[in-house]
Amino acid sequence: MTAWLALAPLVLLTAHTAVNAVLLRRPRRRAATSERVAVLLPLRNEADRVTPCLESLLAQRGVADLAIHVLDDDSTDGTAEVVRAITAGDGRVRLISGGPPPDGWLGKPNACRRLADDAGDADVLVFVDADVVLEPDAVAGAVALLRESGVTLLSPYPRIVGAGRLVQPLLQWSWLTFLPLRGMERSPRPSLAAAGGQWLIADRAGYRRAGGHAAVRADVLEDIGLARAVKRSGGRIALADGSGLASCHMYGSWRELADGYGKSLWASFGSAAGAGAVVVLLLLLYAVPALFLLSPWPVVALAALLLGVTGRLISAAATGGRLADAFAHPVSVVLFAWLVARSFHLRRTGRLSWRGRALGEPRVPDRNDRA
Repeated sequence: MTAWLALAPLVLLTAHTAVNAVLLRRPRRRAATSERVAVLLPLRNEADRVTPCLESLLAQRGVADLAIHVLDDDSTDGTAEVVRAITAGDGRVRLISGGPPPDGWLGKPNACRRLADDAGDADVLVFVDADVVLEPDAVAGAVALLRESGVTLLSPYPRIVGAGRLVQPLLQWSWLTFLPLRGMERSPRPSLAAAGGQWLIADRAGYRRAGGHAAVRADVLEDIGLARAVKRSGGRIALADGSGLASCHMYGSWRELADGYGKSLWASFGSAAGAGAVVVLLLLLYAVPALFLLSPWPVVALAALLLGVTGRLISAAATGGRLADAFAHPVSVVLFAWLVARSFHLRRTGRLSWRGRALGEPRVPDRNDRA
């Protein structure tokens, strides 16, 4: 009986995943908006993959007043020439040039700040990364959901494609499993926040009240930092499933994935002790049961593994993931633990970098939990 009681946390977490999957907000198709919308696209050495993103932005419909602001962030691979070739003659597109970030700034926050300043009097800011491809009614649908949900900052997670099938889906699974979505929306606590920088929609007035990207100028996780800044300024945030309207090809190889996670995972937990506690908990809940399949409690161990797989299946079904990958959930958790350890090692040895820029000593996003 004691062994069976050990399953209680897994039962509760899997049930929570299911509840969140039902409550998850989703942008609707065939929406329309008359608001002034500025799409903001920061680019650094993206010549080989920006074309699908740009073409999808040019094909947007349902937005009566759409402007596309593109920043070439000191690229060295001809990114600006690719942008000019694709957007030639389209008056909705404005290409500006960037340089090295000022002292105290990381590259992406600086690029996003430049783009937001360039957006003029837009009502809504839509931040999108170069590896994101939007369906034709994605921007209109996301703007409509921003207004319908009454939030300041909306983060619709796109469907993740490309390398990392065993690790990438853990992102959506983690917040469906451990984060009370509706509670996060209602709570004023900045510590209760999540966001994904691949695709963010912000009310411009609320974005400015929060300090914009200047408030997260040195944050390696600028998306989560911005969400917390919005909450500190009295705004509200929400997560949504954007998999039906957007896809994101984040990494083309395992090496790229390891480098991408390496630059930022260390900042995801507040401290090394916090990271250690999270990793140990995940391993105990979702990986260690596999070691007990040959113990005196094989049925309990199998039940624990199946509960973890069930949570991943629910997450995949709710966010456009691959159902088959859920059955490797224990392996996914072990790989994630290794990536966390590697990220801390890179930071300790001063080797944090991204797209050819050393990150120096980036700041952990402020976890201030005051209202």
